[in-house]
Amino acid sequence: MMSRRNFSLAAGMATAVALSAGALIASTAQAAPDASEPMIAPDFTGTTATGETVSLSDYAGKRVILEWTNDGCPFVQKHYAVPPANMQGLQTDASESDVVWLSIISSAPGKQGHRTGAEILDMNEGRGATPEHVIIDESGDIGRLYKAKTTPHMFLITEDGMVAYQGAIDDTPSARVSDIETATNYVSAAMQSVAAGEPVEVASSKPYGCSVKY
Repeated sequence: MMSRRNFSLAAGMATAVALSAGALIASTAQAAPDASEPMIAPDFTGTTATGETVSLSDYAGKRVILEWTNDGCPFVQKHYAVPPANMQGLQTDASESDVVWLSIISSAPGKQGHRTGAEILDMNEGRGATPEHVIIDESGDIGRLYKAKTTPHMFLITEDGMVAYQGAIDDTPSARVSDIETATNYVSAAMQSVAAGEPVEVASSKPYGCSVKY
C-alpha cells in the first residue's frame, strides 16, 4: 500500500507533469504561424531561361505571381494541358492586368523537371505558355526561401511587396484535367480581389502536386 508521503509525492509529480505539458501546448500554440498574418515577400535573384539575371525587387511597385513548376509532374501537366490551357489562361489574364508572372523551376540537376534554358523556351513555345520569365533555381535556394513544397505552388505578391495569396492553384487536388472546369481557382480569385483593392477571401491554402525536386 502506498504511504501518505509517497502518495503526496506522486500527486505532486503528476501535477508538475500536467502543468509542464500544458505549458508546452500553450507555447506551441503561440509559436504556430498565423496564415492570416501579412507576410513580406523575400527578395531573391536568379538566372532566367534566356540567361538574364532578375530579382524580385526589379518589379517593386508591381503585382507579381510566382509559380513553382515541373513539366514532368502530372499535376502541372493537368494545368498546362491543351485544352483547356488553364495555366496559360491565367498567364494571359495576369499580363492583361499588368501582373508580372515568374515561373520558377527548383528541380536539381538530374531530378525530374530540371531543364536547360533552351529546353524551357522550346517547351513554352510549344504549349503556348507566356510567363515574363522562367527562373532556373537548380540550387533550390529560391524554393527553400519561399518554402515551396509542390508543383504547382503559387504566390501572389502585391505592389507593396506583401504576399496576398499562397498555396494551391485551386480547390481540387487531382491530376484530372476534367476537374478544372468545376474547380474554384484561388489564383484567379486572388488576382481579381487585389486588383479591386479588396481583401483576398482565401489568402492561404494547402498546395497540392508533386514535391519540389530539390
